Amino acid sequence: MTPKTVHMAVYDTLADWEAGAATAHINKREWQVTPGAYEVKTVGRTRDPITTMGGMRIVPDLALEELTPQQSAMLILPGANQWISGELADLEAKAREFVAAGVPVAGICGATFGLARAGLLDNRRHTSNAAVFLDYSGYAGAERYVTELAVTDDNVITASGTAPFAFAREILRCLGVYEPHILQAWYRLYADNDPAAYVVLDEYERARSAEQK
Repeated sequence: MTPKTVHMAVYDTLADWEAGAATAHINKREWQVTPGAYEVKTVGRTRDPITTMGGMRIVPDLALEELTPQQSAMLILPGANQWISGELADLEAKAREFVAAGVPVAGICGATFGLARAGLLDNRRHTSNAAVFLDYSGYAGAERYVTELAVTDDNVITASGTAPFAFAREILRCLGVYEPHILQAWYRLYADNDPAAYVVLDEYERARSAEQK
């Protein structure tokens, strides 16, 4: 089976913690409906290395000009200081291209500002760090803002920068990585620190292993 590719955009000042839960569990085969169905690749504005907010150096797998929606199962956009300044306008345009092609786009924290400025939140339910934060983008979708950790509407996922696990939950749900009850247990374990949820996950994996023997 050839895995479908989920692309994560990378750029200087990228907020390390915001997309890590999603990308790690897309790649982690345990508990998945179809283990190995997806892989994650990074896309930079160029192929030059970038440095994250945490000082990590990442060499992108490909450049933005090489990426088309037809190659991708989803585009993930982490937050970064550059979203506010408008330096990532080329990624805003790429997000519009993806959504127009019916390919999901997921933005968290500062990336929601870019999605708002791109017009992608004008007619969709969405969230962010705060309603007033998006107001500065000049967008026309303020009435569709909801105070939730993460929201999915019509192939666009948005989340607060303080909610990496809620962001990951929406991404994993959109991609169909886990069965619904497993996704619920996954979220309870990682977001709510509920040890009983691990029992659900462990029993699921044990039962599937036994079926394969």
